[in-house]
Amino acid sequence: MINRIFAAMIALSVIFGTLSGNMDQVCDAALNSCVEAVDLFLYLLGGMCMWGGLMRIAEKAGITDALSELFKPLLKHIFKGLDLNGGAFRAICMNITANLLGLGNAATPLGLEAMRRLELEERPGNTTSRNMIMFVVLNTASITLIPTTAASLRIRHGSAAPMEILPCVLITSACALAAGLSSAAALDSISKRRKRK
Repeated sequence: MINRIFAAMIALSVIFGTLSGNMDQVCDAALNSCVEAVDLFLYLLGGMCMWGGLMRIAEKAGITDALSELFKPLLKHIFKGLDLNGGAFRAICMNITANLLGLGNAATPLGLEAMRRLELEERPGNTTSRNMIMFVVLNTASITLIPTTAASLRIRHGSAAPMEILPCVLITSACALAAGLSSAAALDSISKRRKRK
């Protein structure tokens, strides 16, 4: 689907560029965007490597186990029936920590690992379990305490105060998380009632 959307956008750009006589600008924009995309990738890669490495050191040093203990009282209500001493729970805690630090790119491999471990531990078959759904919601609409990626981009584009977005980020991420978890819990409850009937 996404390939069709991109193909349609490219086709429309070429058509309107040709009809308006701005084909040179379309070509320049295409070439410059490619260079800027690679430049941005390299700029963000350093931060991703650093924070990813720090998360691995935290895991080896036992910091993630300490964080697991810290998160247990709250997460045991969200992930019902999940082994709080298992690998899935530890992977979830690492993912949450990465998201709290605003490391969405570093959180992605941790999220994939958490989902893989959830599948192994819960064995839901061809369907997703309740805990898998809750984790996807928690990962997607997570609270961000330090928006490092957004701040890096703001610095890159000349912002004098890159962290001034912090209050807005906290409020919107907290609202998104509350709405997401509430919706998932409500839909899970409706699904259970229908199965009982």
